[in-house]
Amino acid sequence: MLQKEFLQMFRDRLTIGMIFALPLVQLLLFGYAIQTEVKHIPTAVFDQSLSSDSRDLLEAFKASGYFDVTRVAGSYREVTEMIDSGQVKVGVVFPPDFAVSLRRGETAPVQVLVDASDSMVSSSAIATASSIGLLKSQNIIAQRVGVTNPPYDIRVRPWYNPDGITAYYMVPAILGIIVTMTMVMMTAIAIVRERERGTLEQLIVTPIKSYELMIGKIVPNIILGYAQITVALLVGSLVFHVPIRGSILELYLLTLFFITASLGIGIFISNVAKNQMQAFQMSFFVLLPSILLSGFLFPREAMPVVIQYIGNIIPLTYYLVIIRGIVLKGIGFGYLMPQVAALLVFSVVLLAASIIKFKKTIA
Repeated sequence: MLQKEFLQMFRDRLTIGMIFALPLVQLLLFGYAIQTEVKHIPTAVFDQSLSSDSRDLLEAFKASGYFDVTRVAGSYREVTEMIDSGQVKVGVVFPPDFAVSLRRGETAPVQVLVDASDSMVSSSAIATASSIGLLKSQNIIAQRVGVTNPPYDIRVRPWYNPDGITAYYMVPAILGIIVTMTMVMMTAIAIVRERERGTLEQLIVTPIKSYELMIGKIVPNIILGYAQITVALLVGSLVFHVPIRGSILELYLLTLFFITASLGIGIFISNVAKNQMQAFQMSFFVLLPSILLSGFLFPREAMPVVIQYIGNIIPLTYYLVIIRGIVLKGIGFGYLMPQVAALLVFSVVLLAASIIKFKKTIA
């Protein structure tokens, strides 16, 4: 029996490879990716002072390692649009009389706008910005005789989730995880199960075409995905009091691209896997990176650049921006076009690859 089991085990090379590769890849990948200390936060600057004093304070922000100035805005409206669209997480605004106030010995205000829809990033940004203002003020007071007022007044304004309520940030993201888990795992295992039972061969011998068979598998799951989303939104709103600031209709429309992308992954796995165990392992290999690398639990800003690129090939990464943007920020399609385009590409490529692979399988 031992000899038979070992022979049977080693004949299934794909399963053996995944058993050894899965923990190795995940340990290396997630060991680098999971970071709770958020640094290199994308930051926009609107400097109306254009003085050496404003540049000096801005250099202190950069030197801290927590703020990366990636955008220079020409107006206050540009700063708000950059934060709304997710291009930056922080906006630093210097007033026109910043340098004049400092030279008069008055306290010069600096406005720091923070996207608080991500509680972990906002907490880090708020604490660091306040600390920089305090330390710089103390240094100036120590160097200048007669200065008693703090030179800098860092006025932090957290947007979208000013109270830092975790449920507001997590509940919309959990919806994305639920849809991913259901669409990928159930689709992959269901089709493989039909192949094992022989019912798939019965469908193949009918006059139905391969793309029609795929549509028949996809449409019921799309309806199931929308049912899950509806229930999750109702629970989030009624139980956790998550505010829905954007358009529900727009959220439902853009969710379609995420559902089809997730179904594409599940169908592709079902065409590659030979049995239900392999399908489950492959689905798990998709689900765990989706949880850890998409920004669901850990902010992507804290991850190394290479890990962020890997996260870019996960559909959930883009859907989290969409659902958090509509639910928490109240933004619409105009701000979310890059994410929608990415999900559309995922859907087309994965579904096309699944249909082609399915044709080869039945040939």
